[in-house]
Amino acid sequence: MGVELAVGNAASHWTAMARARGWAWVDGPGFLAVRADSAHRVLLAARPVADQAALRSELLAVFRAWESRQLCIEDPTRSLDFTDLGFEAALTMPMMVREPGASETPSLRRRAAAVVDAQVSDGGASAGAPAADGVSVGEAVREEDLAAVERVVVEGFPILPRLPWRRGEQFPAHAAVPGQRSWLARVDGRPAAACVTHDDGAAVGFYWVATLPEFRSRGAGRAVMRAGLAAHADRPATLTATLLGEPLYRRLGFTERGLARWWQFPATPEELRR
Repeated sequence: MGVELAVGNAASHWTAMARARGWAWVDGPGFLAVRADSAHRVLLAARPVADQAALRSELLAVFRAWESRQLCIEDPTRSLDFTDLGFEAALTMPMMVREPGASETPSLRRRAAAVVDAQVSDGGASAGAPAADGVSVGEAVREEDLAAVERVVVEGFPILPRLPWRRGEQFPAHAAVPGQRSWLARVDGRPAAACVTHDDGAAVGFYWVATLPEFRSRGAGRAVMRAGLAAHADRPATLTATLLGEPLYRRLGFTERGLARWWQFPATPEELRR
């Protein structure tokens, strides 16, 4: 059930983005294709398609019609191989779900701080929880905060085709995206971490969770995740985890429900892999 929730939310998220940005999309048998303006994206169904040859033919027809030059395919079943078409199996990433009310596991640093606090009984100074010092978080509603969210996401990942960051290229500057909310954490008043959530009525998906390099290990990423979770406390939460973010998500109560293979086109040239 977890993989279906995650795939369903991702399909809703990308369809909403396509409507807001004016992108074409095809809701085909076993796939959703979105003609995003940076790289065209394909999300495959949560369960393997019986006629895989027909699915490949459908996808190729879409790629030819769109004259696709850069593509990303997300395959939650890991059942298809696109290497013969010039794709590269770029990443395999966990699809994770957090049930409502799931408990949070403190990081080792927070556990150590708690032990120190418990041992201080003579009025001496406590180590406290330094990861939260100077961190403030909230929903981004004002234009200046939404712009800060976009900048943090583009520069924090980083999203190389979007650099240098320009307002409105990653997220629509003036169009509302149904179900979408943005969250921003600041450290000492400066934008530090951000994410976007999408509520499709069944689950809330977390997307583009990013922290600027100079603010990592300060608790800002955890803060935006907590804010988004608290705002949707009655919903299961879904996400696809990067290697960098997975430990945080596990501590927040997310569990792995499946693995998705990501394909990129064109494949990395051999000389650049060395």
